[in-house]
Amino acid sequence: MNTSTITQTATNTDTFPINGTDHVEFYVGNAKQTCLFYQHCFGFELIAYKGPETGSRDVVSYVLQQGKIRFVITAAYDPNHEISKHVALHGDGVKVLALWVDDVDDTYHKAIERGAESAFEPIQLWDDHGFVKMAAIKTYGDTIHTLVERSQYNGAFLPGYQPKRSLAPVRSLGFKYVDHCVGNVELGDMNKWVKFYEEVMGFKLLVTFDDKDISTDYTALMSKVVSNGNGYIKFPINEPAAGKKKSQIEEYLDFYKSAGVQHIAIATDDIVHTVESLRNNGIEFLYVPDNYYETVLERVGEIKEDIEDLKRMNILVDRDEEGYLLQIFTKPIQDRPTVFFEIIERHGAKSFGKGNFKALFEAIEREQELRGTL
Repeated sequence: MNTSTITQTATNTDTFPINGTDHVEFYVGNAKQTCLFYQHCFGFELIAYKGPETGSRDVVSYVLQQGKIRFVITAAYDPNHEISKHVALHGDGVKVLALWVDDVDDTYHKAIERGAESAFEPIQLWDDHGFVKMAAIKTYGDTIHTLVERSQYNGAFLPGYQPKRSLAPVRSLGFKYVDHCVGNVELGDMNKWVKFYEEVMGFKLLVTFDDKDISTDYTALMSKVVSNGNGYIKFPINEPAAGKKKSQIEEYLDFYKSAGVQHIAIATDDIVHTVESLRNNGIEFLYVPDNYYETVLERVGEIKEDIEDLKRMNILVDRDEEGYLLQIFTKPIQDRPTVFFEIIERHGAKSFGKGNFKALFEAIEREQELRGTL
């Protein structure tokens, strides 16, 4: 495995400066119910709203926040609206991975000059709280990157949104920021999209996993991770690899009907508390057998956490040259076996849990077998 270390380079030295993740937007069939799900189950606070009461006659959006993470939950009223068509094709899923930048015009035109396809050209939105500039470029499947410049805005989220608060008490679960977002692409397309991020957005190849790294007796995949200059944005890109049975990537592509975002990894400083709270709120996780924990400390060495707590919560551990990490994966959070979440706590580690790949794949295969798709 070839690994390069993320370095905290000053943003102004990047060829495509990005300050971080601005927001992640989901297109869903019922935004109100999905909003309640993320409030109750994941501890996100409702902060802003757009709908008929604010003058939006065709689209409704709820903005949720926890730590530095913003999720936007969007639905449309008209079945012929592009959002409704997106949901009909893909099911509930991620449409927008929005990136916070200092200069939308510069970054957008730089991306177009380097070969990106435009989703929409730069626009400026105003209200009494200032203005926001936005533009967007296309990436894999129907996913887009919206570029957001908001230095001249102090409203709740964006012009057109009004502040709105959760009606019931919401208890934060300790989520801090988006650690990485993973995309699944069709066989043969991984290198195409890695090249896109390298040439268009100035990302660097961080790590490569081949089918020897990520495989079981039945299925396999290949993955490459790209990262922007300051290391705040990390995008693993997966594609299927040959195996005896249908891999998780193939299952995703079959149900999502195209390439798309497979999972979002969100960081916490206390994964035991976070996962215990999620379980108590009804979130289901992939299961790894107890015998995983019999030898894990021999592999990863000393950790601060009590191994019995990790075993009780079914949390996995891995180590690299920089430190160790703790991670766990939810089951899909909608009816289709597509989008899910990873909960991750890093103690210096910059990697993605290579030592857990086999155990995780076997856990996913057990779920696939139950669904009849393995």
